[in-house]
Amino acid sequence: MPAKGKHRRPKSAFFTRSIAVATTGGAALALPLMGAAGAHAATPSAAVSSVTGKVAAAPAAAHKAGTKTYTVEAGDYLSKIADEQNVDGGWKKLYSDNRAAVGDDPSLIHPGLKLTLGKKAAAPSKAAQPAEKTSAPAPAAKPAPAADTATDSGYTLPVQSSSVGTAYKTAGSMWSSGYHTGVDFVVPTGTTIKSIAAGTVVSAGWGGAYGNEVIVQHADGKYSQYAHLSQLSVSAGQTVTEGQQLGLSGATGNVTGPHLHFEIRTTPSYGSDVDPVAYLRSHGVTVG
Repeated sequence: MPAKGKHRRPKSAFFTRSIAVATTGGAALALPLMGAAGAHAATPSAAVSSVTGKVAAAPAAAHKAGTKTYTVEAGDYLSKIADEQNVDGGWKKLYSDNRAAVGDDPSLIHPGLKLTLGKKAAAPSKAAQPAEKTSAPAPAAKPAPAADTATDSGYTLPVQSSSVGTAYKTAGSMWSSGYHTGVDFVVPTGTTIKSIAAGTVVSAGWGGAYGNEVIVQHADGKYSQYAHLSQLSVSAGQTVTEGQQLGLSGATGNVTGPHLHFEIRTTPSYGSDVDPVAYLRSHGVTVG
């Protein structure tokens, strides 16, 4: 019995000292032992801090709170969205998470498309698809040319822009021919560039001073050229339709700022240029 009594008294004293420590700023020593038991009994899915004794939010709830939805706007492209929204893994992760919505070509995104940020988007259910088609007709969801730029002749403007920069035949020593061989449309980087008419892509790639360029041959034997692109959406040999996206505007090659350099040629080569504005107007397209 004496031995048993001696064992109990130190334990009681220790408990009393623990309480005393807790009331004099020693919560880090005494409270976790009591708080942890209470917290786990009341909230099984929560975690208790070993320093503060506070209940932390469950990991699943934190992950859900970090998931956001972004609606694509005109001029957007995946790398731009990834940078502005601080997406871990960049545009490749953004594309991977939203491939079911974007499709096989990461450059073909259109205004109104909803992207999930921070989490892989669920594949659209079959039941949801008919309702989506009813509320928004399919043509409106595609990057089709605006109604005010298309014509019945099968031609359209290469880009939606109200600002025309350097005109055709403007003289200057900065051009090897002594004059500007095309017309510039002033648009910000990432603006959709469209084929002016149906045709076949002759080349798509790096064009030296022209930066990334696309050249399309049309049924009348003329060639349209689209230069300084930031991204390409087509490849050589591909057939395109009027208004189909060829790429995104940019500032690659020898430029002072982002814009689209547009030419009409009689051959796919430099030096065979004709007035691009007159050509478009002859097909019923209003320029400027």
